[in-house]
Amino acid sequence: MEIEHVNSVRPEPRCRPVLIGSLPLTDHRQAMALILRHCPEIPLWPQLPQLPREGMLRQFLDGFPGLRDEGGRFWLAGDDEGFTADMAGFYEEYLAVVDEPGRLAESRFALGPATAPGFFAMGEALAGVDPRPWSVKGQLTGPITAGLGLKDRQGQAVLYDDNLLDILVKLLALKGRWQAEQLRRIDTEVPPLVFIDEPGMVAFGAGGFAAVSAAMVSEAVGAVISAIHQAGALAGIHICANGEWGPALTSAADIISFDAYSYFANFSLYRQELDNFLARGGILAWGIVPTGDRQAIARETPASLFARWQEQVASLSGCPLSRRQLLCQTLIAPACGTGSLPVELATRVLQLTAALSQLARHELEQTAP
Repeated sequence: MEIEHVNSVRPEPRCRPVLIGSLPLTDHRQAMALILRHCPEIPLWPQLPQLPREGMLRQFLDGFPGLRDEGGRFWLAGDDEGFTADMAGFYEEYLAVVDEPGRLAESRFALGPATAPGFFAMGEALAGVDPRPWSVKGQLTGPITAGLGLKDRQGQAVLYDDNLLDILVKLLALKGRWQAEQLRRIDTEVPPLVFIDEPGMVAFGAGGFAAVSAAMVSEAVGAVISAIHQAGALAGIHICANGEWGPALTSAADIISFDAYSYFANFSLYRQELDNFLARGGILAWGIVPTGDRQAIARETPASLFARWQEQVASLSGCPLSRRQLLCQTLIAPACGTGSLPVELATRVLQLTAALSQLARHELEQTAP
């Protein structure tokens, strides 16, 4: 049975902090302690890319027919003798889950402790937490980014094969749904958030991605969003890149997470699409805390980032939303994950995010309706 889409009236995050998944640690309990210290209202499960099977691309590919791992590398063995039978088995299982959603938890579409131990570590860490979180966050790599990264022995990306892309979209959609269903079991004030990490979504039509169309991007990502919604969660799109923002802003996503520190000027050029997104209750996760420039991480302070963010908010306020309403539809976030940073800089990113959220929430309290 389909769960009624909860997003007709979206909750207002009111400048709460939210994080992006990766951290430069190898211990999931240590990662959860760090997350709960700085972002207890919307904790997320940690991805630790220093562990080989937790890289952004590999972590969500279990269950793909013909997937092979060796020596820290993975590829699609589509020319193996048993590949056709593997594909048939995939579709049989997919259709069985669609017909009987109760089978999802025991299917290839469920995350497992071998590749996503952080998911289960979060459940353990939250078991005795008081007060309860406002929400919880999950994430998975989007089909465009994953489709560019998963390749066969000849180096051909899955994205350019319609049949293989169809498998990838179905795999990721049900992995997103599984996460949403599991996260809904956690006692929170509002439904869970599941972010689709999709920097490839803004790259279509450029350079080597000329064969990727806006329609392909919208259809593939839209299928994952739909699956998350069907399980009663809010769907976000996280893009830490620069490019064509139209498909993301016109999608059915509830949240757009973007690198406001580096790319706000380009993002704000899509004003009509942005206004429409906000007018329908869309939430902006402002990635105003830098993650890609180590000197900037060390240099910036909560006050300097707050001033930068205030200028950005001022440029978007007034139409269609008042400044206050825009703040109500705001999350404060890092620009991206911190998995490639030294631990001390990653910790500073989390500290800056929490501190900036407090400044933003104080401003919201002082802003007249």
